[in-house]
Amino acid sequence: MNLTALERSDLTQLREAFAVHGCVSIGRFLPDDEASALAGSLAQRQDWVEVFQGRDQAYDMAAGAFEALDPAQKRQLDELVWQQAARGFQFRFRSIRVPDAREQRVPSQDELHAFAEFMCSEPVMDHLRLITACDDIAFADAQATAYSAGHFLTAHDDDVAGKGRRAAYVFSLTENWSADWGGLLVFPQGEELTGFLPAFNCLRIFRVPQPHSVTFVPPFVSQTRYSITGWLRTAPS
Repeated sequence: MNLTALERSDLTQLREAFAVHGCVSIGRFLPDDEASALAGSLAQRQDWVEVFQGRDQAYDMAAGAFEALDPAQKRQLDELVWQQAARGFQFRFRSIRVPDAREQRVPSQDELHAFAEFMCSEPVMDHLRLITACDDIAFADAQATAYSAGHFLTAHDDDVAGKGRRAAYVFSLTENWSADWGGLLVFPQGEELTGFLPAFNCLRIFRVPQPHSVTFVPPFVSQTRYSITGWLRTAPS
């Protein structure tokens, strides 16, 4: 993978914008053909997992197992998820996780693993440290996410003790997405919201901790919002 977008960007300008707003967006992060190949591979994968928050812990369900539920079971799961969302933190989307340990990644066989390794490469790390003004960033973790009808992520700030998260990133791989379809990455600022519309081949970086959410994708949406997300983290202590 190539470093084209970061090399041609005004890193000083991005650093200043990040310092003021706590987030930046970098368009055409990869060459378009590489981004298209990555998006296409995500759309074809069969190892997606439906993830959601239970009463006291997160749950994973293989996408095939979820699809095999009968309508009554799906309605029951919907109700449990919505009840939790009404009380507090909740999420529901599909995910493919990349191992945090780099020795467990197989970039020669898995394009998602290859992207995670690209994000951890020293040229990319150097640019991201400069933009975020966090010199102690040591690596990036990663997961693919897919949001379709009924999926959402309620407000939270990513601040988890011991994780060493300095910033979060979302590499958006979705074309022709409408704002009416939800799936917006939003940041509350008092009585106002700012945020990003899903787009193609755009890297969004934002400061941690910072409240944010992904808005609900309504039932009438037939498209899927694909992205690769993760955190820029310090070395484990």
